[in-house]
Amino acid sequence: MPRILGVDIPNNKKVEYSLRYIYGIGPRRATEICEALGFDPAMRASNLSEEQLNKIVEYIVRMGYKCEGDLRRDIAQNLKRLQAVKCYRGLRHFRGLPVRGQRTRTNARTRKGKRKTVGVAAAPSK
Repeated sequence: MPRILGVDIPNNKKVEYSLRYIYGIGPRRATEICEALGFDPAMRASNLSEEQLNKIVEYIVRMGYKCEGDLRRDIAQNLKRLQAVKCYRGLRHFRGLPVRGQRTRTNARTRKGKRKTVGVAAAPSK
């Protein structure tokens, strides 16, 4: 498996689709990288030479794209900053609730997690 920026990209896929396995590179950037470096659209990742892999890494660095660890670290720092200043968005992140104004009375299960029954007490039996 070819390794780019510490990520093993799949052999059997086309280069354009394999690059998407790198965190921070999506469809648009992957296409841009392939076009800029002049790769054949039908070429598979297993056919990439060491020189071509180095060209990909060099292009990503030259264009200033944040990928993998750098991007993850920046996102984590932004969330910590929001939580430190106790702004509304930071508190929502901290509590695990939706951040961008979605309703929470129903829905929001992805963010809130599995339902927890609260406040139901068994009636005393006589």
